[in-house]
Amino acid sequence: MDFTKIENKFFHLLFLIIAIAFIIVSPYFFDDYGERILSNIAIFIILAISYNLINGVTGQFSLEPNGFVAIGAYVTALLLLNSESKIDQFSLEDPSTFILAFHSPNFILALLAAGFFSCLLSFILSFAVFRVRGDYLAIVTLGFGIIIKLLAINFPSITNGSLGLTLSSSDLPKSSDLIYWTGGIAIISVILILNITYSKYGRAMKAIRDDEDAASAMGIHTFWIKTLAFGTSAFLEGVGGGLLAYFLASVSPEQFDFLLTFQLLIIIVLGGLGSTTGAIIGAVLVIGGSEWLRFLDESMNIFGYQTEARPGLRMVVFSLALILVMLFARKGLMGDKELLDFLKFKKNPKNGRKQ
Repeated sequence: MDFTKIENKFFHLLFLIIAIAFIIVSPYFFDDYGERILSNIAIFIILAISYNLINGVTGQFSLEPNGFVAIGAYVTALLLLNSESKIDQFSLEDPSTFILAFHSPNFILALLAAGFFSCLLSFILSFAVFRVRGDYLAIVTLGFGIIIKLLAINFPSITNGSLGLTLSSSDLPKSSDLIYWTGGIAIISVILILNITYSKYGRAMKAIRDDEDAASAMGIHTFWIKTLAFGTSAFLEGVGGGLLAYFLASVSPEQFDFLLTFQLLIIIVLGGLGSTTGAIIGAVLVIGGSEWLRFLDESMNIFGYQTEARPGLRMVVFSLALILVMLFARKGLMGDKELLDFLKFKKNPKNGRKQ
């Protein structure tokens, strides 16, 4: 009997039960503001673990997430808006006939469509972007994100240009269900990513990360493995974009510039490239920490002395904290390990028994 597999399944099941229980009871312990922060963290967990799959696990330095997130957000918004709402909102140019007919009130279908379109585009792109490696790959994918933003601005008959789209409460699921949607999909995403990482495809991705030429010599079809990672990452980024549209109730081009990719890059580097657990911890620290430090921007009473409000101070403190963390943990908080690796009992090398 393989006790290691049983041990892995036990811990995975335990974490799954804890995560589901936390999401179910969170509305009873957090107010609306707290729930929105948790929802934002859940969305960034989805984006971070999907970005980590291509960047950390497969080792392809890609800077494309803002492009796929934008596609997911626009597809979701355009599907949820009915033709009357589109005619009312499109003020720069009338919506095209296709956009008017592009409608589905079902939120799940809208999210799946968001993921599908992102995944389809990633498959087409993979033939171009994986012809290059390293820094060149980063530049090509960076250009993709910029192109998507410019297309969103310059095709007002499809996206309403720079004015963007606004979703009303009637277009979206109930706001009280936000944490259930974001938290539930975050759990499904984590399970999906962990299953891929621990599968033979995950091992092939890590082999490509360590030495692509050696992996190819061993018979691994590097192009298709990279395309699989790229497509999975794009699908989840598209779904995350749809959830972001739900969270913000609006979609506009400036939400999807390079700063979004930069933020995700900080999260996965802080957590540890290649570690799904690290990406989750990074998302909690970066998104939750920046909100927790918001009090630094406001006026404070320190031992009877009233300080002036200093907007932006929290970002200075937050950046300093990130620099300190990276100085003392240069491979990120988790390195390339998962939380499970630290929880397992170490085997005694002399007798093989667990301590």
